[in-house]
Amino acid sequence: MDTVDAHVGELEAEFKIWGVRLDKLLAETNPAGTEAKIDYRKRLDDLKEKYVVAGARVAELKAAGTGKREILKSGVETAWTELQTAFTRLAN
Repeated sequence: MDTVDAHVGELEAEFKIWGVRLDKLLAETNPAGTEAKIDYRKRLDDLKEKYVVAGARVAELKAAGTGKREILKSGVETAWTELQTAFTRLAN
């Protein structure tokens, strides 16, 4: 396994962990209620959207040939950073 494949494997493993965390947050959230709950729900919806985008980027990277991986790397990194930021924002 080359280093790119190993990196993609690491991304997939971390992505699965984030998926479990997201599912837990979604299950615990009451979509109605006070303004704080509404704001939390908006941040949770934003997180879910970024999770979907990051998953698509990882899948593209995994499916790409060696020549295209470098081109897709930037999009994966951007999606990954936005997902991390959304998780951090939700925790605050």
